[in-house]
Amino acid sequence: MNARQIVYLNGEFLPIEEARVPVLDRGFIFGDGIYEVVPVYGGRPFRWAQHLARLERSLGKVGIANPLDTAGWTTLVDMLVARHPWPDQFVYMQVTRGVARRDHAFPKGVAPTVFAMASEFAPVPPALLASGVSAISLPDERWLHCDIKSTSLLGNVLARQKAVEAGCAECVMFRDGFLTEGSASNIWVVRNGTVFGPPNDNLVLEGIRYGLMGELCERAGLPIELRRIVHSEVVGADELLLTSATKEVLAITELDGKPVGSGKPGPIWQRLHEAYQQAKAG
Repeated sequence: MNARQIVYLNGEFLPIEEARVPVLDRGFIFGDGIYEVVPVYGGRPFRWAQHLARLERSLGKVGIANPLDTAGWTTLVDMLVARHPWPDQFVYMQVTRGVARRDHAFPKGVAPTVFAMASEFAPVPPALLASGVSAISLPDERWLHCDIKSTSLLGNVLARQKAVEAGCAECVMFRDGFLTEGSASNIWVVRNGTVFGPPNDNLVLEGIRYGLMGELCERAGLPIELRRIVHSEVVGADELLLTSATKEVLAITELDGKPVGSGKPGPIWQRLHEAYQQAKAG
């Protein structure tokens, strides 16, 4: 469905083609900002309280004052979603430190730049759900504050590009021999019927699906454990899964050119995928 895309910028709703940010915005100059992505199903933001809490945590960790309160963010998202006809959307929200003379130190008395846009949510095609996706292993060469959902995403961009150049949908990254995450997803290992994930620390982004995954596993009657996961456990996994706001739960069926488990989406993925759909339906 074609629709004119309306965005929010510093208190104003306007067509995306007309939105302008000054070149001295610190988000443009330094990548000095944070962002959040919220899926919207049937006009209702999914896990909104958790997304808003993570937005506030990221702002606090980088020292940007939250420009809106809970009611303000909720109204912004509701008004943005209402301006588009798509039943399912995802909303991208970004806050930068604002516009100031170029200097690394935080400027004083500068208002944050607030930007948000809604896009149509395209579900993962059924054929891809049935086949799963391929991935490559990469060393995690990003900074040590991956728990901040920062707009400074060059490390993630370079990692994803390596995956694309290898003909893969995602990468599976390791730091000092331990699993961290993908370029834009959390990674989960299934072994002997248990779902394993890396610890929720500064080396991974606390994906909203982290908390949701625990609930999905409970719904599906599956044990889940967060701990350090070594490379050999990933390579020898029965199943590998990725989760993200836009991909939901997806099976990785090939890693570094070799099949994962049977080479097809497995029974644990199937149970978690079904549990995810139930959670979306409320």
